[in-house]
Amino acid sequence: MINITFPDGAVRSYEAGVTAIDIAKSISEGLARKVLAANINGQVWDATRPIQEDATLSLLTWDSKDGQSTFWHSTAHLMAEAVEDMYPGVKFWVGPPVEGGFYYDMDLGDRKMTEEDLQKLEKKMNELARQNNNYIRKEISKKDAVAYFTEKGDEYKLDLLENLNDGEITFYTQGSFTDLCRGPHIPNTGLIKAVKLTNIAGAYWKGDEKNKQLTRLYGVSFPSQKQLDEHLQMLEEAKKRDHRKLGRELGIYTMDEDVGPGLIMWMPNGTVIIEELEKLAKETENAAGYKRVVTPHIAKESMYLTSGHLPYYADSMYPPMEMEGEKYYLKSMNCPHHHKIFAAESKSYRDLPYRIAEYGTVYRYEQSGELFGLMRVRCLHMNDAHIYCTKEQFNDEFRAVNDMYLKYFKIFGIDKYVMRLSLHAPEKLGVKYVNEPVLWTETEEMVRNVLKESNIPYVEVQDEAAFYGPKIDVQIYSVIGREFTLATNQVDFSQGRSFKLEYTTQDNSTDTPLIIHRAPLGTHERFIGFLLEHYAGKLPVWLSPVQVKILPISDKFTEYGKTVLQELKKADIRAEIDDRNEKIGKKIRDTEMMKVPYMLVIGEKEMNEGKVSVRRQGKGDLGAVSIAEFLNTVSTEIKNRSSL
Repeated sequence: MINITFPDGAVRSYEAGVTAIDIAKSISEGLARKVLAANINGQVWDATRPIQEDATLSLLTWDSKDGQSTFWHSTAHLMAEAVEDMYPGVKFWVGPPVEGGFYYDMDLGDRKMTEEDLQKLEKKMNELARQNNNYIRKEISKKDAVAYFTEKGDEYKLDLLENLNDGEITFYTQGSFTDLCRGPHIPNTGLIKAVKLTNIAGAYWKGDEKNKQLTRLYGVSFPSQKQLDEHLQMLEEAKKRDHRKLGRELGIYTMDEDVGPGLIMWMPNGTVIIEELEKLAKETENAAGYKRVVTPHIAKESMYLTSGHLPYYADSMYPPMEMEGEKYYLKSMNCPHHHKIFAAESKSYRDLPYRIAEYGTVYRYEQSGELFGLMRVRCLHMNDAHIYCTKEQFNDEFRAVNDMYLKYFKIFGIDKYVMRLSLHAPEKLGVKYVNEPVLWTETEEMVRNVLKESNIPYVEVQDEAAFYGPKIDVQIYSVIGREFTLATNQVDFSQGRSFKLEYTTQDNSTDTPLIIHRAPLGTHERFIGFLLEHYAGKLPVWLSPVQVKILPISDKFTEYGKTVLQELKKADIRAEIDDRNEKIGKKIRDTEMMKVPYMLVIGEKEMNEGKVSVRRQGKGDLGAVSIAEFLNTVSTEIKNRSSL
């Protein structure tokens, strides 16, 4: 018998070889029908895979991220089976689950896949799904795997096998399709009730532009047609909210090939948003005891060797420039510069915690195929700060950073969020992570305790820590449910020693501070991209590039409109006047298209009474009020940073 420990701590005994599906059936047949996979000892397994030893177990359904990921990966294999039926001889590269669905990269030879083919493939996938074929896992030797794909003439799978060894190679088969895959997969194809193939794209093999371009086919699937219909409706809404579309229409940012891919140029409207976010951050950080610093955009190689960025992060850095016999790098992180500022003057325990902040510009070399609007760029403006503290001060400082997140969430109307506690992988110490096993265990537990004490919702994920310590990645969700990685809160037990940072303790000895890396607003780029989609371009008044538009009904009232404009500007309200020779209906429509929160319509009655007729974005006509009354209303809304 083996003991199975459940998430609530309960322990049950089962025969060795029991599967997660068997265990689910012992609880409830209804539960068993919903199980897609299982988390066994921290790893996601097939629900049909035998468990031979004592284990911890969580049953994964559609309501879990790992359950959805497994479902979509299995649907990718179902799609590959349908593609193989329609395009005999097709060769497949990889078919992973991704956010919101799955894709498969494939070599169709000289054939082309068209949009018309997608409906035929969907029909075939639904037909195959109804066959209720099991996903069968088979461990196989490298020799047999190589022989299998050599016979098929599949250079792509043979390439994957080069980096695999005996004991880590598995095949998965469902129906007539077999693929090299580590899994896991759902129990059978019958669980896939609704499929939509969404896009055909090109993708270079291994992401290298020198390699052959493959066909990438995207799709999404669900356990019910209703869920698919709701998802497609959400996608339509997401198209309207796409930050790239809104960024262009609202004059927020632009990009140019002569400048380079992934390099954003902020237009006047976008710059206003940046300045307002910086103002919010500076006010918040000043109140929390941060001091502001400014650091260069480049530094010598020696500093990045000391920090560890070159050994661990070199692939994401731009290549060096050579000057006067020295190599200089564009900075990819602000932290090494901040460590040098800490070290510039001697510190004692009385100076700690020492908090320094910078809206620093950093440069990261993202692959061309991964660049995406404001979400993945190569030049980032980061709301960065570093806190140097004693171990005794850590809990309070780390909690204060999390509290800062919560304050920002309230301001921006972010109701749904989760903290991802990213941990190291012990087997990768010295390769991906600093080789300090005791300190890893200690600091991970410190972070975990703060989260528990603060009652903050969080999940733990393995092998996603920073190279110098555990971190929290903040996942937020827009009003239509789209997930964004916003910010980070990281613990660093390594760089303080690397940079020989010291402070004098109370007993006159020296010690190395713990370092907290934090960026509650992330980067301008990603956060503004999120805000545009979250608000559908209709930003709160305090954040809007133009807060008020004055709309004279005709030229006769332009002078009065300009008087109103001056009053608004005196009150530091961002206002413009539309003095075009156009009908008032067109002026209103154009202003609504630009998502301006307030419109002031001015005609003879308003001019004679010294008033303005107020229209509010999304609320329509609010009636006529005095200029003073309107100024008071808007100024209060701006001062309080009221949401919509």
